[in-house]
Amino acid sequence: MIGAGHPRKAKMISRHTSADVNTWIQQGFVVIPDFFNKEEITPVLEDFKQLYTGQGNPDSNSTELNTKTGEQIGGFHPKQFLHFDTLPYAASEATNLLSLHPALIDFSKDLLGAEQVHLYQSHTWAKYTGEADYDQPFHCDFGNHTLTVPGDNPIHRTVDFIVYITDVTDELGALRYVTKPDSAEVIGDQQLVAQAELQSQLKQRERSAAGPAGTLVAHSIDTFHRGSNLTAENGFRFTMTMGYKAAGNDMIGFHVWQEAPNRPWAKILDNATPEQLQCLGIPLPGDAFWTPRTVKLTQARWPDWNMQAYAEKLAK
Repeated sequence: MIGAGHPRKAKMISRHTSADVNTWIQQGFVVIPDFFNKEEITPVLEDFKQLYTGQGNPDSNSTELNTKTGEQIGGFHPKQFLHFDTLPYAASEATNLLSLHPALIDFSKDLLGAEQVHLYQSHTWAKYTGEADYDQPFHCDFGNHTLTVPGDNPIHRTVDFIVYITDVTDELGALRYVTKPDSAEVIGDQQLVAQAELQSQLKQRERSAAGPAGTLVAHSIDTFHRGSNLTAENGFRFTMTMGYKAAGNDMIGFHVWQEAPNRPWAKILDNATPEQLQCLGIPLPGDAFWTPRTVKLTQARWPDWNMQAYAEKLAK
């Protein structure tokens, strides 16, 4: 349920701190190296190798870039998103559940100041040196996440996460970003679009979000950032992107999970906790939705989903 009041008191846990929350609120970006450990990232990396085998050319010797000429920093085009997929994935449970990791859920609640959050976006993304011009102009992501604009209260916004599955250096296409205070000095704090003449000024303020595999980048959809080119020979960059919003915030959306019922949802339903599934809009055990009839029908649809907790707390 949407409510007012932020910051939510950020408790100290092993993967984020109150300082990280404050940095995100004030700067619009926070980069946390080693948020995920090697044991968590390794199976996801193996999945990426399988998912994108033969897609891209990481073993070629090409470093030639299809770069643009002129003064514009960059542009958007479909080849930047050539190797891109959406949850659920034809991959292991490790990859399918990474977007719903409890540490991400907990971090999202603290960033947004919300008691409940929903996952509304999840992608895998592979980039390869020379395959496309990944250089982009500075932009904010609100345009295809809402028909309004990011709210003043963090609970009305979203948090977008990027997880590095491989090391992401400046030569391997690290994201570039401009903090909110810096962008406000360039274009003011009443604008969410950077016209062409302001792009070079933003570039003078840009910072790198480079980091090792396991790094988590959290940014707000009203913070200026851009993709950059891979220049390392035989380079490739594997990442995952997730978006969280406060439960009940109908202004924000991207994926409609229900529109893809034939994708491998069982990989998630059969392995996730009720708290993780709640982030996809599935009511918790004990919710009024769950009755003997709805439990029976849901179990018939997903026969390997362990619904014991739902059956034990049937609404009365």
